[in-house]
Amino acid sequence: MDSVMALHNDESLVELIQLVSFNLGQEEYGVAVLKVREIIRVPEITRVPNTPVYVEGVINLRGKVIPIMSMRKRFNLGEIERDKRTRIMVMEVDGELMGFIVDAVSEVIRISESEIQPPPAVVTSGVDQECLSGVVNQTERLLVLLDLEKITTRDERTMLGSLSAGF
Repeated sequence: MDSVMALHNDESLVELIQLVSFNLGQEEYGVAVLKVREIIRVPEITRVPNTPVYVEGVINLRGKVIPIMSMRKRFNLGEIERDKRTRIMVMEVDGELMGFIVDAVSEVIRISESEIQPPPAVVTSGVDQECLSGVVNQTERLLVLLDLEKITTRDERTMLGSLSAGF
């Protein structure tokens, strides 16, 4: 995770990590802010045949073709109707730009690295265990941190990269 240093009250240095939080249903997730290139409304998506069910297709973002993945489908959370809060988070994954459809983007938050706990051994939502990099348990919310490089396999990223190159 990318972080910045800050002085703590007792003047010791603590690592602050900036995260972008987003929602899928009632769950809140976070990714490192430096991985997020931009957040956009959902434009017209061009379907691509013979792709996994969670790949929605591709979009043209200022002349660059970006593959788009539904986070709900990727984590088997069931589809809901998209609304005015639905967004695409364009993020860098393993050196490639990819778009991830999420229900809503919440905010950019700063947390202390010490607030991150290891992910629990058993996860009840549809998120694959290996995709989790940790959890942040704050009094009013639980934030699940995702490891973008593990959301897709290397073979899937190669396939998604070829989608971009094919247009």
